Amino acid sequence: MTRHRYHGDPARFEVVAAFVADRFPSARFVADVAGGQGMLARVLSKRYNVACEVVDPRGWSLRGVSARQAEYHADMADYYDLIIGLHPDEALRPVVESGAVRPVLVVPCCNFWSHSERLGQKDLLASISGHQEAIGGVVERAHLAFRGPKNIGLVLEPPLAPQAL
Repeated sequence: MTRHRYHGDPARFEVVAAFVADRFPSARFVADVAGGQGMLARVLSKRYNVACEVVDPRGWSLRGVSARQAEYHADMADYYDLIIGLHPDEALRPVVESGAVRPVLVVPCCNFWSHSERLGQKDLLASISGHQEAIGGVVERAHLAFRGPKNIGLVLEPPLAPQAL
């Protein structure tokens, strides 16, 4: 049993880390946006030898986890090989917008995509997919095997010629 407290299925960190290692084997430096304490970053680093930096304005990361206490902006994407937004809340839009220049794995939990309309999970995923396809990018749906209703992720691949952010 872990001594760290967080909401949701604790297995999600192992599941997402294994997915990232399998799906993005060449990713060497990853951003975990809104990554809280940095449990995903810790698993990626220790188990899969992937350097991972938590980018979160709250500054809650565990000792030994690389972290940047800052709000994430899409123009930061060039610095990383992969952007991960595992339930990124208010950072959802900049995480998705990063898909213009870098691969993204986003597992949205709440509708921080549209302030003008209520979007359930199905519509939220469709709106994000539509955005990525509109810029010429590719979307792949990923079912991640952890408990909870918010375990559907989207892999966003950038267009062949990266778009300016």
